[in-house]
Amino acid sequence: MDRLFPQLMAVFAITQLIGLCVGVSLIGAIETGELEQPTVVTENPDDPINAIALIVYILFFTGMLLILMRLFKGRWLFKLLETVVVFTASIIVFSAFIPSIAFLFTVLIVGLRLLMPGHIMLRNCVAIIAISGVGAMVGVTLGVIPIVLFLILLACYDFIAVFKTKHMVTLAKGIANRNLAFTVAMPTPKHQFELGTGDLVLPLAFAVSVMESKQAIGFPGFVFPAVLVLAASLAGLLITIWYANRHVGKALPALPLQAAFMVMAWALSVAVLP
Repeated sequence: MDRLFPQLMAVFAITQLIGLCVGVSLIGAIETGELEQPTVVTENPDDPINAIALIVYILFFTGMLLILMRLFKGRWLFKLLETVVVFTASIIVFSAFIPSIAFLFTVLIVGLRLLMPGHIMLRNCVAIIAISGVGAMVGVTLGVIPIVLFLILLACYDFIAVFKTKHMVTLAKGIANRNLAFTVAMPTPKHQFELGTGDLVLPLAFAVSVMESKQAIGFPGFVFPAVLVLAASLAGLLITIWYANRHVGKALPALPLQAAFMVMAWALSVAVLP
């Protein structure tokens, strides 16, 4: 725990900071018309049907991954999937910071990942970049109410998938065994802890969505609700991992507690900054 918590807080802080910067860039590009409003099903980001559609996409994608893990024991197909996700997300991130050479840096990071697949630190860096891009994009795609609905539905699904069907445990083990950048590795003296990227993507998406809804307040006021949401998410994550470490061998989903804390933090921010 002495080494795990500092690593976890550092990874969380770095990922969310990068993601928030990307989110600000995307929000600005949408406001100026440089970027069309990203959509899921309908063009209205505040339409709850978008949250339901995104849940359906996730269920379908999870099912396909489980099937592919049974059919393909090798790594090449999953490496291809990782490459596509990392390439797409990296373009989003690098375009926010260095738009003129974003493609070059994206090719570089993807190439390094392919050339050095066993490098844990590189894998973590790639995962952080991917999380930042995906989380920020989801955040500007969904309005606050749809993302709250999305979080609640996903938290319920996460609970069922871990405790009832247990297929999420199978999926997590399969990803970890294939050394994919869909988890962040944090080594400790006893074992290597693998943090699922969803535990970082979803807080970022919620924070960016909240930040976009409060942008009329102006800087730095519109950042406060996002930071409050992220602090609540980190608290939920740390409590879950603390409990899991006291009950070694028992799988425990982090999202239900994270989601509960984040929604409460958002409600508090609405009361303070209506």
